[in-house]
Amino acid sequence: MDTNLISSKDEKGRDERSQYRQYFMEELAIDIMKERYPYDKEVIDEILELILDTVCSTRKTIGIAGEQRPIDIVKSRFMKLDSGHLEFVLQSMSDNTTLIRNMKQYLLAALYNAPLTMNNYYKSLVKHDMASGII
Repeated sequence: MDTNLISSKDEKGRDERSQYRQYFMEELAIDIMKERYPYDKEVIDEILELILDTVCSTRKTIGIAGEQRPIDIVKSRFMKLDSGHLEFVLQSMSDNTTLIRNMKQYLLAALYNAPLTMNNYYKSLVKHDMASGII
């Protein structure tokens, strides 16, 4: 009788998740971000878990902003995330004043789009500040 209730597939999944966790802990500078944003520690943990759930998903597609996207594309985009992108998402959440009805979908879209929108967002802020004489 096999008393090992955990299959090797489950062990492989946990090992893969722990490897991704280590990768994102470093790339997103999670410990530094928690020091920098002490009131958002739980939010940072939730974002990390959402990223891990996404990159470790066995689904073929993931819903992002109302569209089903191939998991390989989503995973590739998430693998490009760094601490600047995490900071951008945290700032976007802080600046948002509208009710977010589906936080998971909001965060998935924000994380997925961060590598494409972050630089333009900051460029726009600088232009706005310069035009209004804030700088």
